Amino acid sequence: MKRASAAGRGGRARPNKSASDAGEGGLVVATHGRHVVVETDEGQRLICHPRGKKSEAVVGDRVRWEHTLEGGDEGVIINVAERKNLLYRQDEWRSKSFAANLDQLLMWIAVEPVFSEAQLTRALIAARSADIPATIVLNKTDLPGTPTARERLAPYVAMGYPVVEISLKQDTEAARAQMEPLLGGRATLVLGPSGAGKSTLINTLLPNARAEVGEISQALNSGRHTTTSSLWYWLDDTRQGAVIDSPGFQEFGLHHIAPTELQRLMPDIAAHMNDCRFHNCTHRQEPGCAVQAAVAKGEISEMRLSLYTALFDELSQPRW
Repeated sequence: MKRASAAGRGGRARPNKSASDAGEGGLVVATHGRHVVVETDEGQRLICHPRGKKSEAVVGDRVRWEHTLEGGDEGVIINVAERKNLLYRQDEWRSKSFAANLDQLLMWIAVEPVFSEAQLTRALIAARSADIPATIVLNKTDLPGTPTARERLAPYVAMGYPVVEISLKQDTEAARAQMEPLLGGRATLVLGPSGAGKSTLINTLLPNARAEVGEISQALNSGRHTTTSSLWYWLDDTRQGAVIDSPGFQEFGLHHIAPTELQRLMPDIAAHMNDCRFHNCTHRQEPGCAVQAAVAKGEISEMRLSLYTALFDELSQPRW
C-alpha cells in the first residue's frame, strides 16, 4: 500500500533533509499526548518521543526514528515524512488530527442513535477538502427506522457518495462479506458518532483487536485513556490493508476552511454554483442565484442549503 506523510497542521511540512535518511523507518500506529507507538518495518512496536516539546506525528505517518541515548525499547522521532493527506478538525482554538495518508474514509452512522446530518456534512466536507474519498455506511438496518434514515441519505446518494447498508449484529457474516472487499488493500479511517457500531466492526473483522489495544495501553501506561486517540489495525498478516479506529466525536470544527470554499466542497451546491449571475454569489440572498433556484425546483434539499448557510455564517465570524 502506497503511503507518504508530512508534519504539521494542514498536511504539509518542510522535510528535514538532514534527517530524512537517518535512523530507521516506521509507521505511527497510535498516539497519546507527546508519545507515539511506532511499528518498525520488521513489525515490532515501540514507544517513541519527539525531539522537541511538541509531537507532530499522527497515526498513519511514516517516520524515521532512532533509539534513545539510554538504549532500551524506546526511541526518538527524528523526521516525519511528507504526507499525501491529513484528516483533521479545527475549532477556534485548536486542531485535532484523526489520521494521515488515508486511502478512504468510512463515515459510519446508524439508524439508531439517529445520526446528525450536520456532523455528517462537516466530516464529508473535511474529507473532500483533504482529497480523501468517502463512503457512508448505514448500520443497524434491521431496525424500523431504516426507511427514514434511507430517505435522509437520498441527497448524498444523488451527489455520488456510495452508501452501504448493513446490519452488523443481525447478520454478521453478510456484513463481513460486504465490508471486506471495501477495506482490502486500503488504509481506511472509520469515523462516526459513539453508539453507531464502530467497535463492533473492529471486533468482528479483527478478533485480536482487544489484545492490541491492551498492549498499546500497557506500553503507553495510559489504560483506558488510549481510546481517545486513533488506533491502526492491520486487516491481516500481509499488512496490505488497515482500518484506523477513531474516537467518537460531538463537535467537528471546520475553521481551517474558508467560507468561500464551502460551495466547492458540497457537491450539490457545486453543481449549480457556476450558473449564478454573480461569480462571487454566496447563495443566500443574491438575485439570479442558481443554487436558490435549484432548491425551489427540488434539485437541492432545503436541509442542505440550511446546512451550507449555517456553516458559511459560522466560518465568516471574525477570529480574535
